[in-house]
Amino acid sequence: MLELHIKPREKKESLESLRESGMLPAVYYGKKQESTPVSVSSVEFLKVWGKAGESTVVTLKGEGEPVDALIHEIDFDPVSGKPRHADFYVFDKDKKIEISVPLEFVGVSAGVKDLGGMFVKVIHELKIEALPKDLPHQIEVDIAPLAEIGNQILAKDIKLPAGVTLLVGPEEVVALVAEPKKEEEVEVAPVDLSAIEVEKKGKEAKEGEEGAEAPAETGEEKK
Repeated sequence: MLELHIKPREKKESLESLRESGMLPAVYYGKKQESTPVSVSSVEFLKVWGKAGESTVVTLKGEGEPVDALIHEIDFDPVSGKPRHADFYVFDKDKKIEISVPLEFVGVSAGVKDLGGMFVKVIHELKIEALPKDLPHQIEVDIAPLAEIGNQILAKDIKLPAGVTLLVGPEEVVALVAEPKKEEEVEVAPVDLSAIEVEKKGKEAKEGEEGAEAPAETGEEKK
């Protein structure tokens, strides 16, 4: 079980000052849990978030009784890309949760390796339902069945962990092997050598005319 140590936070407390001190402003709430402002170590939050994502239970400790929650939403700084606020959703342990879990594609596809096909990930997350204790951090998808060009993996083909229910259509395409892209041949127009030769001769003739000296005048002017 992943844990995060939280500290009480006054709503009037400066958020910028908190961030400058290495803390991340946060709040946890739920259907049966009132909204409670807290703060967590930015460094520790990033470590836990990297392991938990948004589909793994995180236990919040330090504010009364420990609270089990999910990282529900993160607000990022548009310039630095660092988290500047986090929301934790406190769930009912006895009720199933609907959530989208990231897919991890594993294995080797002969259609890609041996036949040169293109591996296409149609979806990157799968919507499921499960009790909080059964929520997987991610779901593995073995791509070994993609042995030929055109083969597909459907949602119903994915082996789900115990206690997890699929919430998308069973025929929804998850991944496939597509035909390799063919390089388009660019047609080059044939060069007309005769036209170049004629143009060259015309140019030489013109230059010869311009370079010729005018004939000298002969005789004297009659008086």
